[in-house]
Amino acid sequence: MAGTAPQDTDVEGVDAGVGLTALLVAAARAIETHRHDSLAQDTYAEHFVRAAPACADWPVRIEQVPDGDGNPLWGRFARYFGLRTRVLDGFLLRSVRTNARQVVLLGAGLDTRAFRLDWPSDCVVFEIDRAGVLAFKHQVLTDLTASPKVKRVPVPVDLRADWVTALTTAGFDPAAPSVWLAEGLLFYLPSPAETYLIDTVDRLTTEGSALAFEAKLEKDLQAYRDSPIYTATREQIGIDLLHLFDKGPRPDSAGDLTAKGWSTSMHTPFDFSRRHRRGPLPEPNDALEGNRWVFAHKPSP
Repeated sequence: MAGTAPQDTDVEGVDAGVGLTALLVAAARAIETHRHDSLAQDTYAEHFVRAAPACADWPVRIEQVPDGDGNPLWGRFARYFGLRTRVLDGFLLRSVRTNARQVVLLGAGLDTRAFRLDWPSDCVVFEIDRAGVLAFKHQVLTDLTASPKVKRVPVPVDLRADWVTALTTAGFDPAAPSVWLAEGLLFYLPSPAETYLIDTVDRLTTEGSALAFEAKLEKDLQAYRDSPIYTATREQIGIDLLHLFDKGPRPDSAGDLTAKGWSTSMHTPFDFSRRHRRGPLPEPNDALEGNRWVFAHKPSP
């Protein structure tokens, strides 16, 4: 079994709270990887799940789930994460094949894109997350003797701290085009923190840069408390996502970027389910109903 994280992970690693959701997404990517009609491949994902005591009994293949795709958590919700991975992989690769040569993963978690995607040789991937999360990821990948396919720069800093200084000190160049990703991040942040983050990305990016992020539109998240996805996640693995999500009203970050001159497009996950003919489709009392994937580009003047 791969090594486990340092002993401080109960405070800032993957053992609890938002950190534990990184393992949920890793388990979903593992399940997706082994599907016969896989949308995304991440051969490292199941090793994270097996290395963390908190999720030692979680499935990493749909065949390990008694009710299979009928399970709201490991069926529908996991497929959602697989679809999200596929769509955002494509966005990042298109961005670096056009303008960007710097990739910034905000709240990178257990993201392994630096290891599993085919990047241009002159690209660099910056991974920003708390030290405990990055240390856990480093240990597991080291035990696997995994090598990144691109220059990879971990930036161990909490997004509530001075991450801008940490990022620029690590070598990020604001004068060069970049692509940014906030995957499964913003709804855990208070509204002012999201606004600051979006404003900061705008300040740190030049023409030809791009940004993708996930947002939720619900005015009242508790309206979906009894939805099958949230209920199954609470009851089967003890993660209460609605407790972790920030309760305050959300800013209109897509609108803010448009006002700053970015071109933005907003999509539901179901748009991509239909495009790929795989993934979740709308259902009653649907916790995914308010999820939006936003893609923004900073055009030349």
